[in-house]
Amino acid sequence: MDNEHKFKDYIYWGVTAFCVIAGSIAFGYFLLRIDQVKKFGLMLLTVLMPVIYGAVMAYLLAPVYNWCVRKADKWLNPWVDREEKRRSIGRFTGTVVSLVVLLLVVAGLSSMLIPQLVSSIQSVLDALPENVNNFIIWVQQVLDNNQDVVEWIVDYTDQALEWGKSWGKNVLAPNLDKIIGSLSSGMFSVVIWLKNILIGLIVMVYLLNMKDDLATIAKKCVYAVLPVVWANRVIDETRFIHQVFGGFIIGKLVDSLIIGIICFFCMSLMKMPYVLLISVIIGITNIIPFFGPFIGAVPSAVLVLLVNPLQCIYFLIFILLLQQFDGNILGPKILGESTGLSSFWVLFSILLFGGVFGFVGMIIGVPAFAVIYRLLSDGVKASLRKRRLPVETSAYEGANHVDEANLEIRWEDAEGAKGAKDNKRRRPQVSSAKQRGKTDKDKQDKAE
Repeated sequence: MDNEHKFKDYIYWGVTAFCVIAGSIAFGYFLLRIDQVKKFGLMLLTVLMPVIYGAVMAYLLAPVYNWCVRKADKWLNPWVDREEKRRSIGRFTGTVVSLVVLLLVVAGLSSMLIPQLVSSIQSVLDALPENVNNFIIWVQQVLDNNQDVVEWIVDYTDQALEWGKSWGKNVLAPNLDKIIGSLSSGMFSVVIWLKNILIGLIVMVYLLNMKDDLATIAKKCVYAVLPVVWANRVIDETRFIHQVFGGFIIGKLVDSLIIGIICFFCMSLMKMPYVLLISVIIGITNIIPFFGPFIGAVPSAVLVLLVNPLQCIYFLIFILLLQQFDGNILGPKILGESTGLSSFWVLFSILLFGGVFGFVGMIIGVPAFAVIYRLLSDGVKASLRKRRLPVETSAYEGANHVDEANLEIRWEDAEGAKGAKDNKRRRPQVSSAKQRGKTDKDKQDKAE
């Protein structure tokens, strides 16, 4: 029996050593072939792009689909006895309504915005020479009493024009064929994008009807692979991820739509130029938390500046007030506590994910970091409970050390015994779970 037990131990340690060595070799190969891995990842991402588009559209339209399924089941209940039949009709109704909602939104926005945007952009291009000339005349009038500054500006303007001529002659002209090739590649990319969108619509329909089955299969696989405790933990965290991402993204879209509408009406009342174009820019960039309004304000302010420099100042003041309204009143009302992050961590997550993943990272950075923050916080709390230490952050405020004998947090400082005594009187000591157990046992003994 002992020999059999030793043999099992040898097998266990042999398998463990083999897994460690194989993992180390695989990791080293991964580091050596990182470029090939990146290329493979990009190729895989390109191939799966229609599925990604379809998954995103299905995720955004899932509330509409679920509402239709529930309503159809409720309405059909008195007339259709079979639950499977009611569910089939509900799924079909939800799919049709979701597609109609998507097409109405796209068609409505396109019919309202595209003609106005094209008209605004065309007017900007037509009026650009005159606006630039008026702007230069305005600057000259403002600086009329300071000829040195005017000469300095004119001198640097001449230098910029000379640099532009040199760049066009030495850089643009020799690489004109490459630029034309890039434009052709860009047109081909647009065709590929449209193809991915069309395939994504088909994927969206499948995912909307399969999402419940896929969720059930995923739970089955999780419970088959992991222990029950860890499987429950994974499913709970997945629900939290869905809650954070769904609440934040949908809430941010609604918030940005409202901000765009407010910007449109306020700019119309102030009789500013390019009202619709600027409102669309402000609404789209507002999807990016924290930096969004300021990112959209830069090109918008340039457009207003070319028409009327004084209105540009009013516009910047208006954007600042609009951002304060969104950040302090409208945003919290719509988003609520969907992420639970402080302002610093919101800024940190935007900078981190935006620097790594670009524009998409700036949008999903806040909910993604909220999930990471939650996982790390739960891990810290679990480790503290395992060590029988308090999990409340306030328990460690001003603490110097933890007594190793009884796991009691001490607040002694460098002022001596009197200072430590006063400090302890001011802050009640937080006892460990072991001491609490002793106290409860003593009370029980006294009662008996």
